[in-house]
Amino acid sequence: MSLIPSIFRGRRTNVFDPFSMDMWDPFEGFLTPSRSANAPGKDVAAFTNAKVDWRETPETHVFKADLPGLKKEEVKVEVEDGNILQISGERSSENEEKSDKWHRVERSSGKFMRRFRLPENAKMEEVKACMENGVLSVTVPKEPERKPEVKSIDISG
Repeated sequence: MSLIPSIFRGRRTNVFDPFSMDMWDPFEGFLTPSRSANAPGKDVAAFTNAKVDWRETPETHVFKADLPGLKKEEVKVEVEDGNILQISGERSSENEEKSDKWHRVERSSGKFMRRFRLPENAKMEEVKACMENGVLSVTVPKEPERKPEVKSIDISG
């Protein structure tokens, strides 16, 4: 509980930066256990929402996901129920050594999963994925748009 209420509900990281969220709290630990700088994972939110862009071109659906620090072996791309694309994975937390003194833990860890329902014209059996520099690219080809067949009818008379 801070002396100055914060609409951001966080902690100031720099006393000289008004938008920073790490501020000294004289009552920290008074009624609740204090947050220890030595405890990794205390203030870490789960790595649940990987940022994904979905772009549609005339021929394909293209997904790009920012997954910094992950290897392709730590990421799964799956197709469910015929038209649902699922991207999932897990970022492991750092190994904790007893002699280490943690000052700040800001990088998130944990599992993530994103699911996208694709339209009927997606060729789910031809999905391709590649990972480069922490960016996962998934390409889903589309069925060519069928143009209605027009048949001319002769008019008698």
